[in-house]
Amino acid sequence: MQDREAHGKPIEELVSVLQTHLERGLTREEAQARLGKFGANELTERPRPGFFSLLWDQFNNYLVIILIVAALISLALGEYVDSVAIMFIVVLNAVVGVVQESKAEQALAALMKMAAPNAQVIRDGQQITIPGREIVGGDIVLLEAGNYVPADLRLVESINLKIEEASLTGESVPVEKKASVVLDKEIPLGDRKNTAFMGTLITYGRGTGLVTGTGMNTQIGLIAEMIQSFEAEDTPLQKKLEHLGKVLGTACLAICALVFVYGLFRDTHLTDALNMGFLNYLEIEKKDIINLFMTAVSLAIAAVPEGLPAIVTICLALGMQRMIKHHALIRKLPAVETLGCATVVCSDKTGTLTQNQMTVVQAWAGGKRFRITGEGYSPNGEFFIGTEPFDPRTDPDAALLLHGALVCNDAKLEERTDDAGKRSWQIIGDPTEGAMVVAAAKSGYRRSELEQALPRIQEIPFDSDRKRMTTLHSVDGAHAQTVVSGLGAPPVIAFVKGAPDVILDLCGHRTESGRAVDMTGDLRAAILEQNRDMASNALRVLAVAYRPLQEIPASMAPETVEKELVFVGLLGMIDPPRSEVVDAIKVANGAGLKSVMVTGDYKDTAEAIARDIGLLTPSGLVLTGPEIEKLSDEELAAKVDRLEVCCRVSPQHKTRIVDAFKARGHVVAMTGDGVNDAPALKRANIGIAMGITGTDVAKQTADMVLTDDNFASIVEAIEQGRIIYSNIRKFVYFLLACNVGEILIIFAAMLMGMPIPLRPVQLLWLNLVSDGAPALALGLEKGDPDIMTHPPRSPSEPVINKDMAIGIGVVGVVDAIAILAVFYLALQRYPGHLEAAQTIAFVTLCSSELIRAFTARSEYHSVFSIGVFSNRWMVWAVGVSFLLVLMVVYVPFLRPFFDTVPLTADDWLFMLPFFFASPVAMELLKVYFRKQTTGTMQTA
Repeated sequence: MQDREAHGKPIEELVSVLQTHLERGLTREEAQARLGKFGANELTERPRPGFFSLLWDQFNNYLVIILIVAALISLALGEYVDSVAIMFIVVLNAVVGVVQESKAEQALAALMKMAAPNAQVIRDGQQITIPGREIVGGDIVLLEAGNYVPADLRLVESINLKIEEASLTGESVPVEKKASVVLDKEIPLGDRKNTAFMGTLITYGRGTGLVTGTGMNTQIGLIAEMIQSFEAEDTPLQKKLEHLGKVLGTACLAICALVFVYGLFRDTHLTDALNMGFLNYLEIEKKDIINLFMTAVSLAIAAVPEGLPAIVTICLALGMQRMIKHHALIRKLPAVETLGCATVVCSDKTGTLTQNQMTVVQAWAGGKRFRITGEGYSPNGEFFIGTEPFDPRTDPDAALLLHGALVCNDAKLEERTDDAGKRSWQIIGDPTEGAMVVAAAKSGYRRSELEQALPRIQEIPFDSDRKRMTTLHSVDGAHAQTVVSGLGAPPVIAFVKGAPDVILDLCGHRTESGRAVDMTGDLRAAILEQNRDMASNALRVLAVAYRPLQEIPASMAPETVEKELVFVGLLGMIDPPRSEVVDAIKVANGAGLKSVMVTGDYKDTAEAIARDIGLLTPSGLVLTGPEIEKLSDEELAAKVDRLEVCCRVSPQHKTRIVDAFKARGHVVAMTGDGVNDAPALKRANIGIAMGITGTDVAKQTADMVLTDDNFASIVEAIEQGRIIYSNIRKFVYFLLACNVGEILIIFAAMLMGMPIPLRPVQLLWLNLVSDGAPALALGLEKGDPDIMTHPPRSPSEPVINKDMAIGIGVVGVVDAIAILAVFYLALQRYPGHLEAAQTIAFVTLCSSELIRAFTARSEYHSVFSIGVFSNRWMVWAVGVSFLLVLMVVYVPFLRPFFDTVPLTADDWLFMLPFFFASPVAMELLKVYFRKQTTGTMQTA
């Protein structure tokens, strides 16, 4: 049961449609019947994939399937060591993957937590408390400050009712509700003053509402449905590695088949094989054919980088741990890499670009305009007129303005100390009123002191029709006489605050040097001009006035009290931008990242903040939610390259914006903190939630959570993402160069009629140990110093670009030449002793690859410029790997497994020159690539 157009219908019509009664509510029997028919007032989620489904996903990979087949064949042919080693790697990778996938998103669980656990409703004419899940359409719900709204409601009654909807609409201040109005059906979500939405917080006043939507049939349920409808997309790295795996696997199978067929008929003429019969030929040559087949399998082992899937996963996990130090908590491993290719950051305004703390920044009193500095709710700040310091306590007009703002106010400023002893301040009450309390505190005024001097004796609460609030105070004591000495020390004083134009119409005087003077037409125009100027800078402006009284009025009617006022001044406030955001946006621009503000706030406010932080440029485009609705998907996509600010947007608008950028080929990072951000966070290539102000829904939906809510941390996280992707490229480069060299070694040896230089188990050892440990160390590189001066890489750029392909080919060829040369010489050195020659080839290749690991630490910078030993993990990895190589050569019980023999000191001297062949080749390649890059930049 739901009516999404309830805001556009009279209460009487809704009561009739929902078959309820405003005073008696539903009967208990009818409520139970509706509960059974429409279901509980809670959010539901789709079944998640089970363990076996997750496990199957891990094995459903081209490279992994090839490895499994190779392991089974090895097992069938009695090569148990090879088979067990391969399967160990496959199972390890699957376990790591399942563990990560099993940390399933809890977005719907978090959404369910937001529903109020209990609610006050009227049933059978009685007020009762029921669990929130038992609410049904047609219930009459009572609302009080401090409670969460338990369902979507059409308000029946509202008394000073304000609801915090920032998590749903992005509105930075509580929304004042008005039950009596009937709104246009097309009005945006944030402007529906006569409705209340499930999961939002009542901050002020009270009211009554008619339930028009429950469970999944609410605005928050609509968001939950949107979250479930979006399927998770593979990240760019996942797509590229999958493509790379298919290419490698296909090439591997083709080469293996070619080698097998070539070897099968290398020593026998095809005509002879056909003459004797193919089956007879296979029977006669059975032993040689098995050996040949194992050679082909060994070639497959050489071609497939067995450790690549596991190393990628481990590298991402290590990167995730490192990013925590940069205030970024990664919830999904692939997000680490995706950050590195982000081209657009769509950022929420409230609490992300701004402090989410309404702050008075400008004021006007007695003809003087002054500004107020200081961070958010902190009472530490200063006052200035221009650049000159200003003490408002010495100026009667400014002092009176702050007095009125502080006492005609229901908010409180509280100081709190956390467990670590860190002090912070928090506003209790309305944020707008809280901003005034903080402004007074920055001048040294405290509420407790003024309340003693000017105790409140009566009040007229704020009303949206009057747009003002009035409090009456008795004036007693010496201190009070000092406070209002310029006012003639009346026994009673009324302070009024509200909308400037409304307050000004009620004033016949204004203060000047602490005394009331007549309000002239010029003075009135000057005040209105000040108000317009503040408003043009997106400040929310309130006016303060007072009226001296000889006694408490017999009637507290507004028309009796709120007249003949003396105008005191104006206070302009805004949710200010974070101080570090300006620099962060500059860094982002320098790195080729486009920043876009996406907010539910009003256009003027959004534009002013965006200009203030340098996000909105003169040629930038600003779109509102209603304007976005009028555009087709194609029209919106055509505009996004100029789009810089989106305001008054709904959750559906945010997902359309993300989709429009993706349609233009962008990799989109979406930041947010509210429930309303969750669908866009999931739809984006990478969702970034705020850890402090963010809702559970946003955190659980996002790929990454910022633990300090600092926009600057996003830029740092993107830098780390680039570094991590660069590191992944480095070890892919390193591993594939090793594997290509191994393929060429075996293939060339067969073509030349030489014995196979490396046995299958040795190749497996090379790939998993000698190559694997340094590859992991490459994943811990600090990154090239100029990594944030380059634009984001193209999402379509392959992992293996032109330069890397050239490097892999050159290094592979040099490796093959060096190892075949040392193997040939070793055969001459130890005639008839194949194991000795294979051991020398094995040790030479291992040592060469370990030395080359140092040069692989940068694709373009020399190893000497980045410091040979600056990566201590590489030093340890190479040291341990080399020690393991020595063990398989010199430990007696290991030698039979690896078919090795102990080497002499002369053997090591013999091998030494060959160790440096490929490392030197790689360094020379870097010189060539640097010259190419420099030439390209000069041409450009």
